[in-house]
Amino acid sequence: MNTAELGLPVDVPSTALFTDHYELTMLQGALQGGTAERRSVFEVFTRRLPEGRRYGVVAGTGRVLDAVENFRFDADVLGFLRERRVVDEPTLEWLSSYRFSGDVWGYPEGEVYFPGSPILRVEGTFAECVLLETVILSILNHDSAIAAAASRMASAAGERPLIEMGARRTHELAAVAASRAAYVGGFTTTSDLAAGFRYDIPTVGTSAHAFTLLHDTERDAFQAQVHSLGRGTTLLVDTYDVAEAVRTAVEIAGPELGAVRIDSGDLLLVAHRVRQQLDELGAVDTKITVTSDLDEYAIASLAAAPVDAYGVGTQLVTGSGHPTCSMVYKLVARAESADPQAPLVPVAKKSTGGKTSIGGRKWAARRLDEEGVAEAEVIGTGAVPTELNDRQLLVELIKGGEVVAREPLDVVRDRHAAARANLPLSATQLSRGEAVIPTEYV
Repeated sequence: MNTAELGLPVDVPSTALFTDHYELTMLQGALQGGTAERRSVFEVFTRRLPEGRRYGVVAGTGRVLDAVENFRFDADVLGFLRERRVVDEPTLEWLSSYRFSGDVWGYPEGEVYFPGSPILRVEGTFAECVLLETVILSILNHDSAIAAAASRMASAAGERPLIEMGARRTHELAAVAASRAAYVGGFTTTSDLAAGFRYDIPTVGTSAHAFTLLHDTERDAFQAQVHSLGRGTTLLVDTYDVAEAVRTAVEIAGPELGAVRIDSGDLLLVAHRVRQQLDELGAVDTKITVTSDLDEYAIASLAAAPVDAYGVGTQLVTGSGHPTCSMVYKLVARAESADPQAPLVPVAKKSTGGKTSIGGRKWAARRLDEEGVAEAEVIGTGAVPTELNDRQLLVELIKGGEVVAREPLDVVRDRHAAARANLPLSATQLSRGEAVIPTEYV
């Protein structure tokens, strides 16, 4: 299945150069040394959650599948590598026919994770697996950071909808990925049309302060917008005087006015005043949307305010202070020889400073308590305990080089909501703390 079959009209271009120089020089060394074809197992995991976070969110898996599928070295790419003398001619010849033919297992997108969770497991020859390290980490680290921030904001917002509006606060392509990750984490709409085009996320938007300032009066601006977009539109009321703008908005649109947006000031105080004014003017069904540098803490502080929706930009697309998840891609097992039947040997880096890894091809399961609430992330390298067989987390994503697990984004979004709901209630607390459940190794 490709993106067109899911109704997504934009395919991902070649991702072959979304990698680091040393991935290719390692490949050259392995080809010359006769170890390139050794069967290998790489795993993506993080040793710790960002400070204060109680859980992580797996996001970007669908984009990883696209990236692996489109990891191709065409003539232009090979010419660049030849001109820069990155690798030798035998290596270039090997790259010219590169196609990942291995297997990938991972946590399904939208699932939560914890320190040590084997979020993604990539199996194949060393040569074909090592090349994918940088692009996989680039996607998962970015998207999972955004999704985690979005999830915390969604928890703080409760049933109130969240609008992603951070495109102007980040790289233009990162903005599209951020919008997708935010949708996974619980946002309902985006202002970014590219995200709507590529991922079928609902898009929204009406006007900015520039539209009001364009007109001779605020009344003229409101009349023009209502005439163009209808009475159900959202009018921005904080360009000049909020109370006067609300009065003018209701005069023009009537009680059918869809919403007003507040983008500055003491949002808690202003929201209460605007709600009272709208009700007194008979616009009891008119909603209030607030924006203005919101994060999960600001959203939580507005829980008792008469606010109907939140628009979030900067803090969302920068991971609300944690723009990466510090995920790593480590070789955890490799064959004793190039023989396809050679047994796997666990391998791991040993070092100080908290960078020690655990070798071996791992499974993961989530143990639940008697009430069905998660109580531990259990990780092992041997046989899976019988009582955890039906709680295993990894699913097959790529088999023999073919993607087998593409999903519509709404399925991923629903999975995250369900996964978060199965965590202890303290998972949604915004106060600093450790991971909400422990990681146990067996």
